[in-house]
Amino acid sequence: MLEEAAPEAPCAGSCHAQRVLQTLNAYRRTGTLTDVVLRAGGRDFPCHRAALGAASAYFRGLFAAGRPERGGLAVVAVAPEASAAAALAVVLDYVYGAGVRLRAEDEAAAVLALAARLGVAGLREACARFLEGRLRAANSLALRRVAAAFSLAPLAERCGRVLRQSFAEVARHTDFLELAPDEVAALLADPFLGVAREEAVFEAVMRWVRHDAPGRRGQLRRLLEHVRLPLLAPAYFLQKVEADELLQACAECRPLLLEARTCFILGREAGALRARPRRFMDQAEVIVIIGGCDRKGLLTLPFADAYHPESRRWTALPSLPGYTRSEFAACALRNDVYVSGGHINSRDVWMFSSHLHTWIKVASLHKGRWRHKMAAVQGQLYAVGGFDGLQRLRSVERYDPFSNTWAAAAPLLEPVSSAAVAPCSGQLYVIGGAGQDGVSTDKVQCFDPKEDRWSLRSPAPFSQRCLEAVSLEDTIYVVGGLMSKIFTYHPGTDVWEEVAQLPGPVESCGVTVCDGKVHILGGRDEHGDSTDRGFTFDPSSGQVEAPLCLQRCTSSHGCVTIVQSLSR
Repeated sequence: MLEEAAPEAPCAGSCHAQRVLQTLNAYRRTGTLTDVVLRAGGRDFPCHRAALGAASAYFRGLFAAGRPERGGLAVVAVAPEASAAAALAVVLDYVYGAGVRLRAEDEAAAVLALAARLGVAGLREACARFLEGRLRAANSLALRRVAAAFSLAPLAERCGRVLRQSFAEVARHTDFLELAPDEVAALLADPFLGVAREEAVFEAVMRWVRHDAPGRRGQLRRLLEHVRLPLLAPAYFLQKVEADELLQACAECRPLLLEARTCFILGREAGALRARPRRFMDQAEVIVIIGGCDRKGLLTLPFADAYHPESRRWTALPSLPGYTRSEFAACALRNDVYVSGGHINSRDVWMFSSHLHTWIKVASLHKGRWRHKMAAVQGQLYAVGGFDGLQRLRSVERYDPFSNTWAAAAPLLEPVSSAAVAPCSGQLYVIGGAGQDGVSTDKVQCFDPKEDRWSLRSPAPFSQRCLEAVSLEDTIYVVGGLMSKIFTYHPGTDVWEEVAQLPGPVESCGVTVCDGKVHILGGRDEHGDSTDRGFTFDPSSGQVEAPLCLQRCTSSHGCVTIVQSLSR
């Protein structure tokens, strides 16, 4: 009669299997009961076919095919390279349950290659964990190649993160100099490249080119396109970039140098995408909101705030002196913010210096204005139209920041107030607004500063006032006027287009371009109430999103984008 076996302890099965593997491994090391010899790098490794077949798809198929034996033991040549012996020793330790002991990245790569060839599952993860633990800026490019060769997605992602975060250090190592042109271009084009200053990116490009100047000088223009030259310090640009002999000899690079010079002179007005700070720089684009009216439009607001879209963080700025104003004009010039007018016959003009972080009163307008607009064209400010309490204005004034003086420019063809005004491709466009008779117009008036002359373009597909407009990449975007649509105007083709729908009608809102997107902030709804809602339109996708709310309900406020130090 059979007795009932006592129940095993929970770990009995695993403990037993572990003891068996330990015994087999001891047999392997002493050559006991071994029936096959693996040869690699001039070394022989006695093993057990059963153990190898259980762990390796390659050996399972090999032994099942009945490989002939020599001298009583099968001898299998694994690899002739000397480095293969160390890799095979690691693989066999894993097969026999002795764990994985790795000492260097190149050894882990050799083990990965051998394990893949022999079909030993499980070693990939162990090697990947080891490599992730050894990952540094100095070896990130080498380990990224390993990750790509063996499809180690988590390791590849970590390598990419280290490359971005420590690019300046990575670029100092030999591995960077050995990259292919496509790899260098892909690194430079990454918007998340972690550099505090763009000088590090320029120096990396020049170091890579000079490593083999005869063979690589032809790649200079292609790589320099990804360097944000307008972000370089002007003195550095003059001394290190324009004076560089390789760049002086590269005619293809001259347009990029000219673009940088233009940005130094005109600031954000130049509209170059390369003038936009990278995500992890010490500086970033921020949206500045100035003053405005409260929810019911009864009170003017004293606040000035900066919003950083990437961190979604608001920062208080100094309040505008004499803030009891509304429906004033605001715009940015060379990274400073200018505000003018704000009540009937107001001639005051204030500048917020982004460098000094304070408001400074500058030269007054010749004509007091209200419900007018300002825009920057070719490094000068233009105050356009408006209302003086009695009539709409045709007059236009031009401000020279170097001499701190205003001068008369050619007057509008038709007087308007509360129109949309935007610079684009070196010209100024005045869209819609209220005419002399108080009736809203669809006229589009275009000013050529070189000729000091106005002309009419194709009328807008709407007749509205309380409009706002901005330009981005040779296209003007128009919103407001209690419309729930976003319209575009293309000056090059003189064509209007409806491109997006907003959740509801809005007027007297703030509109600015930041991070390549059009931001529509605050304004009044169809009930005349100010709102705190914000929308973002992405021209690349055509989508409207609602990523933020203002600090408070605001309308008829200033809304511009400047570059600000994040450490302030």
